[in-house]
Amino acid sequence: MLEAKNLMVFFENALALNDLDLEVRKGEIVAVLGSNSAGKTTLMNTVSGLLIDMKKKESRRGGVRITIMGELRYEGEDILYLKPSERVRKGIVLSQERHPVFRESNVHENLKMAGYLRKGEEVKERIEFIFHLFPILKHLRKRKAGLLSGGEQQMLAIGITLVAKPRLLLMDEPLLGLSPLLQADLARAVRDIRVGGITMLITEQFARPIMPVIDRGYVIENGITVLQGTREELIGNPEVRSAYMGV
Repeated sequence: MLEAKNLMVFFENALALNDLDLEVRKGEIVAVLGSNSAGKTTLMNTVSGLLIDMKKKESRRGGVRITIMGELRYEGEDILYLKPSERVRKGIVLSQERHPVFRESNVHENLKMAGYLRKGEEVKERIEFIFHLFPILKHLRKRKAGLLSGGEQQMLAIGITLVAKPRLLLMDEPLLGLSPLLQADLARAVRDIRVGGITMLITEQFARPIMPVIDRGYVIENGITVLQGTREELIGNPEVRSAYMGV
């Protein structure tokens, strides 16, 4: 479904991704593990197309020069320089780390606004699916998003991406800052999202809660893939267990 080959990203002379190879097959949940500054967010911004917008904005104002090289294919199509809006239309949707919500609008309004590319009945069905995934949001549907806790806002942010009905959902560090209880709830939701037919690529630094639900994973350091394997292979690797699972 998604294939990256020799993917390289430079910010001026700083190398953020270095000859990175990655594959996500249809129906899989694939994790990318790495510490801070390993290149996880750069990878997600590259796949989602946000880096293309960043590149244009920096070019206009004479700021940081961003260079993107290599291959990035989605269902066989080269998307390396495709606009982010076009990628969304093709089903690639990013849930960013601390994804912004419309703070003055309530939960239900936030979800409805996210469905601007979908028909009304379809949006209604997606919202019901999200309330099934995160029952607490159903109880809080009339509350302003700005009054939600950090964990509740994170659930809402993921819900917003799901209203867009992604085929490939990109989740950038969804567990960051959540309590252990909310981390477990989110891991359960990831499993349910896959049942809905959505393929997922997830980045994380602390991977223990999501390891039971992934199929395969990659470990990156300084933008380089240093390890890859199945869930069982990664869980069985002492270095992975120590660095990313706290074991």
